[in-house]
Amino acid sequence: MARSPDNAPWWATLTVLTALGTAVTATTNPGIVTRITQKGLDYACQQGVAVLQKELEKIQIPTFSGNFKIKYLGKGHYSFYSMVIHGFQLPSSQINLLPNEGLQLSIKNANVKISGKWKARKNFIKTSGNFDLSVESISILAGLKLSCDPTSGHPTIACSSCSSRIDSVHVHISGGSLAWLMQLFHKKIESSLRNTMNSKICEVVTHSVSSKLQPYFQTLPVTAKIDNVTGIDYSLVAPPIITAENLDGQLKGEFFRLAHRSPPPFAPPALALPPTHDRMLYLGLSDYFFNTAGLVYQEAGVLNLTLTDEMIPQESKFRLTTKFFGTLIPEVAKMFPDMKMQLLIWASSPPHLTVHPSGIAFTPTVEVQAFAVLPNSSLAPLFLIDMNMNISVEIGARADRLVGELRLGRLLLELKHSDIGPFSVELLQAVMNYVVPTVVLPKVNERLQKGFPLPLPTHVQLFNLVLQSKQDFLLFGADVQYS
Repeated sequence: MARSPDNAPWWATLTVLTALGTAVTATTNPGIVTRITQKGLDYACQQGVAVLQKELEKIQIPTFSGNFKIKYLGKGHYSFYSMVIHGFQLPSSQINLLPNEGLQLSIKNANVKISGKWKARKNFIKTSGNFDLSVESISILAGLKLSCDPTSGHPTIACSSCSSRIDSVHVHISGGSLAWLMQLFHKKIESSLRNTMNSKICEVVTHSVSSKLQPYFQTLPVTAKIDNVTGIDYSLVAPPIITAENLDGQLKGEFFRLAHRSPPPFAPPALALPPTHDRMLYLGLSDYFFNTAGLVYQEAGVLNLTLTDEMIPQESKFRLTTKFFGTLIPEVAKMFPDMKMQLLIWASSPPHLTVHPSGIAFTPTVEVQAFAVLPNSSLAPLFLIDMNMNISVEIGARADRLVGELRLGRLLLELKHSDIGPFSVELLQAVMNYVVPTVVLPKVNERLQKGFPLPLPTHVQLFNLVLQSKQDFLLFGADVQYS
């Protein structure tokens, strides 16, 4: 039967490295498997410690005071106040994987410089001065618990534990007539400052996770709108698998129609990523991910193209007119002399892509309906043919998007229906061999080169990309950069 033409600072870095590896319990295989390596966590740690350092430098140390009593001199009172942190150095840090638990932030050999003022009173004698404090060999250990909001499906993160230890505190007191007296109590002063700093450090770490990282996780979209027809579901579908070397996460990885969402009639295959660790991040994109795209676009009726003569390059000898086609099929020119033609090209079934270790197989079935354009602009059907194509596929990524390109291999034609009488479809072979790679595929590739967004937060990009074909999935390896 003839058819008519239809006309996502370190919080961001750590977010992508942890959110991609966190998930909700479900019973189906994922469409995308992600792997965060220790190399990726090291980069997140590098970026994160720089921000954490600034937060620690904002610590406000409260005034503390006490009394002193010295034989023969009696009682007195002292106070340390206006304390300012001049530098909080974190030279050695790492984020470690805790199998079946979460992440652990470890900081060693940190140090901080503090200055402030002091004052003391003994009877009617009042004196004051300055002091410098050096806090050295600070160790911080914080656990990060990864989970998920069961309602929204967003990843969640919380500081499950925190401890800090200070091995060395030295205070130097200067100025004032009682400065020598304050030096007598340096151990007590140093002990008080050590306790204060220990509590403040974990307070800052815990607050930074809850007030900065967790809210950012909540803004990470679990779906991405592609156009007016489709979106991609990147929701989390299974708990994270945490080993001593990797953090593996599982995403739904599925295209869906915006107007009417329904589950695909096929299921994702089980994916097993190889033990590779050269890149920070690995994405296993199953052929299920790509085939849901073909399904929703085909069901939405948008996989079609109306080809007119104006779309043919002017220098081409091939013209989309009854006169030209009459040289191949005389009945066309006899029945519709000197008229323009249109070709309506559409996918008659959802395009199917299969990934093998040797490459990607893509064999869409396409139908072509030819029309003559009558003087009153109405369309007269001429013939309907099937095009079975063998197309090579190249898939890659650019910073934060998945892109593709199609190239024609073999093309076979079959006549399904003719309104102008029987003819040999082989006569059209040369025409379609020209039309498909010259006009049709460039239109498709133009859309594919715009790409589809990967599940990355804002300002996070991929580089050093590698791509390998595996059984049932494509394996992307990349390093991550926050800009």
